[in-house]
Amino acid sequence: MKIGEEVPQLQLKDQDGKTFDFSALKGEKSFVVYFYPKDFTPGCTKEACSFRDSYEEFKDLGAEVIGISADSSSSHSKFANKYDLPYIFLSDPEKKARQAFGVKPNLLGLIPGRETFVFDREGKLLHKFNSMSAKRHMPEALSVLKKNQN
Repeated sequence: MKIGEEVPQLQLKDQDGKTFDFSALKGEKSFVVYFYPKDFTPGCTKEACSFRDSYEEFKDLGAEVIGISADSSSSHSKFANKYDLPYIFLSDPEKKARQAFGVKPNLLGLIPGRETFVFDREGKLLHKFNSMSAKRHMPEALSVLKKNQN
């Protein structure tokens, strides 16, 4: 994805097994989509909890947070419940979202990539950030949203 492109038209199952459509957010709120390798792993748990700990700031900026991995809806549900994660998790077992967003695997293709995308209210990409360092994603996304506040 390139800056200024619209969020891909996709439907995925959330942690409750309900169908989530990205187009539902367009015109409603800005949003952060972060891709991560796997539920319950140390780095991914740290990243998810950092978004949780700052979730009120995202909400205050009128933004939603969405985490995506290939894990099942039930795994996401357990992950969200265990760590009290208040935002949306989407299951991407066929890697349709990874492909649509252009998220590349890391470490010789062995580990799914960790990448964060920040979209404005109209669903246009403002910023993307790729780093295997889990702790850098939340502050980067928050900073972009604050800079683009209207």
